[in-house]
Amino acid sequence: MSHNRKIARLGVRLLAASALVLGQTVPGHAQADAATQWWADISAIAADSNEGRQTGSPGYLRAAQYVIARFQAEGLRPAGVDGYWQPVAFEQQVVDQAASRATLIAQDGTRTELQVGEDALIAAGGAPRPAQIDAPLVFIGYGLHLPAQGHDDFAGVDLKGKIAVVISGGPAHISGAIKSNARFARTRLLGERGAVGLITLTTPRQIEIPWARQKLLARQSGMYLAEAKLRDTPDDFFAASIDPDKAETLFAGSGHSFAEVSAAADASRTLHAFDLPVRLQASVAAHRDELTSPNLVARLDGRDPALAAQYVVISAHLDHLGIGAPINGHAIYNGAMDDASGVATVLDIAHRLAHASVRPRRSILFVIVTGEEKGLLGSHYFAMRPTVPDGAIVADFNFDMPLPLWPLKSVLAVGEGESTLGADARAVAAHQGLTLAPDPLPDRNVFIRTDQFSFVRQGIPSLAFKFGFARDTPEFRIEHDWRANRYHSPADNLDQGGVLKDEAVKLDAFVADLAQRVADSDTRPQWLATSIFGH
Repeated sequence: MSHNRKIARLGVRLLAASALVLGQTVPGHAQADAATQWWADISAIAADSNEGRQTGSPGYLRAAQYVIARFQAEGLRPAGVDGYWQPVAFEQQVVDQAASRATLIAQDGTRTELQVGEDALIAAGGAPRPAQIDAPLVFIGYGLHLPAQGHDDFAGVDLKGKIAVVISGGPAHISGAIKSNARFARTRLLGERGAVGLITLTTPRQIEIPWARQKLLARQSGMYLAEAKLRDTPDDFFAASIDPDKAETLFAGSGHSFAEVSAAADASRTLHAFDLPVRLQASVAAHRDELTSPNLVARLDGRDPALAAQYVVISAHLDHLGIGAPINGHAIYNGAMDDASGVATVLDIAHRLAHASVRPRRSILFVIVTGEEKGLLGSHYFAMRPTVPDGAIVADFNFDMPLPLWPLKSVLAVGEGESTLGADARAVAAHQGLTLAPDPLPDRNVFIRTDQFSFVRQGIPSLAFKFGFARDTPEFRIEHDWRANRYHSPADNLDQGGVLKDEAVKLDAFVADLAQRVADSDTRPQWLATSIFGH
């Protein structure tokens, strides 16, 4: 049976089985204010019964049926391939870290074992991993190919048959969006230059998720799109990360140290390439299977016949990490903020626009994507295979854990410096007494880590929204502590404190007004002349 028929049949069964339950658990806005509804949607999506919404799992499909019921309650029309569904075919890969092996071999034959699953983590996503690899290492600094900006870590480096080693960070004078885009492109570029693998290092100061938790997450499956021509990573390309406490072993005998390059990276100084006098021999124990998981697409028709065939997309991802390694006795990775909160925000905006006194001139697509945690895969598939005509999408507004953990005074609108959407966002913010905050951590790669980037890659001006904050403020510390203690862990659940529901829906109101403004404009959003993404 085809992937599409399997997903359709399963969807029908789940819809029939859950119709009564959904009818009881979807409160209407007539009975609850926006904040109450927002939290009710999060509570339903992130419930233990959905088992963390792993891409393609029964729990994910149950959550999908809840979202469809909410679309229907708001009067939105289906706009997928099969009703509200757009099935996406994946290959799933699990790397058995404990059964895999990695050894560093120095030029004098000295062997240093790296315990896979402890000292080194082999990435499971992106593409099929090679069963064996034996290659020399070369350090190439930040691994950023940006000749137009006066920075090129690839220049003069012989990569053929080698594994590139890169470190986090980048030149401070280059925007976070441009650096992030270069990081996204580097695997493809490494493959084109003949490299056979990539090892990523993170400086101790730039660690976002503690290594102990990264080890647990590495046990999870990775995925890549079944359609090979849509993948960005070459087949049989090796990819791994190294524990910062063990990274010094890579530099032994090179005349450099991990401490030295880490200090330079933290200061955004120039890093020069040099060969590392070691080879990596590794064996990868992996198994693969196929699965299908749907994007969900709903439509609010525009009122202007001349513009209704154009679309503003409002998006968020539904998937999370499923059931994983227990932490403090809990094994369900509920993903309440990441990203049930984003889906609830999209639903609140849908209500606001569907029930506005004047409907937008352009149509609005509400796109809830799958496979984000596996590498923005569902949004990449939708952007490449939209369910509306090519060229009809004029903008995307995306939500991925906006984190309403302090009063909303400023908005981080990722990408606002790249297109005319930034001016629109600043105008709406000023009207609502808000400001736009600059990205406080431009080397954290937020520009390529949320689903709006899939639309950017197709030339569509896009923004991603979060509660704004500045470095070295109480909000900065709250955000840092949340990521260190809850992000991608079972602690991102419905019992966490500190979520300001009334503040959350203020961001919804801001983006609803912004979407209305863009949808009503006589002209489509445009890339700025200074942006690299409009060329």
